[in-house]
Amino acid sequence: MRAILYTAPGNVALAEVPEPQPGAGQVRIRVTAATVNPADVGTVGGYLAAAGLMPGFDDDGAREAFGLGWDVAGTVEAVGTGVTRLKVGDAVIGLNDRLDIDLGTHADLAVLDESAVARAPRTVDAAHAATIPLNGLTALQALDHLALAPGSTLLVTGAAGALGGYAVELAAQRGLRVVATSSAADEDLVRSLGAEHFVPRGEHLGDAVRALVPGGVDGAVDAAALGTQTLEAVRSGGAFAAVLGGDPVPVPLRGIRVTNVWIRADATQLEHLSALVDAGRLTPRVAETIPLSEAAKAYDRQAKGGLRGRLVLVP
Repeated sequence: MRAILYTAPGNVALAEVPEPQPGAGQVRIRVTAATVNPADVGTVGGYLAAAGLMPGFDDDGAREAFGLGWDVAGTVEAVGTGVTRLKVGDAVIGLNDRLDIDLGTHADLAVLDESAVARAPRTVDAAHAATIPLNGLTALQALDHLALAPGSTLLVTGAAGALGGYAVELAAQRGLRVVATSSAADEDLVRSLGAEHFVPRGEHLGDAVRALVPGGVDGAVDAAALGTQTLEAVRSGGAFAAVLGGDPVPVPLRGIRVTNVWIRADATQLEHLSALVDAGRLTPRVAETIPLSEAAKAYDRQAKGGLRGRLVLVP
């Protein structure tokens, strides 16, 4: 089978590898679609190794190559012992939340723990379903960390992106009053997702937000990793969620509770997100589908940014 591997800093390779076998508590998924995320680009660029989030090639005991890919949508093809919730033939979505691995989801087949896999939504195709796990879970878990009461104000940066868009929708459903910032051309989009206020990118964020919400917003999901610019828009004693491991995560000035949200796979939360999609309350967006064999092209496109939705690799 084919898989996309990280074989050296800056290098993405399509390789033939043995078919993986599911162990106890695991399922093997025939991949229909797998998204490319900023975390994949960060892996290939060596940034995650430099930050100590995964081994580097020069570390003792390091692998010769690392698997790439977090998100997956596909069909369960085999199950290991102890798997009870899923069965062969189920259409599923899942999240690989590990970095030091031989194979990720950018492959013909992927093996994940059952606890990282949920049934896919029925109302969208696999390409759209594949955009849900990493970005949907990150947005959901960031909002859980902020723990804002209904009626509170929330700033979402990068609100037109895949992660930011999910954060706007999920926040609005919790009764939060969302202030969104993105390119001026995206205002209609982010308002349609549930934003009450909009600040065009390029304005001084702290001043612009405080003109709309005197004293500052109660919390922020910093999907664009603007760091201290976003913190300036948060009221004293408020809450701030960094979701991309911002460089660096802001110092908790003015008593602001700063949390760096480290994503985790969670089948129960994935089932919830799938149900929201089927109910028409969560909007997956695909920028483009690209053959698995052209993964390097997708990585280059992702690195340039400016996407509305996710690039999706299709085996």
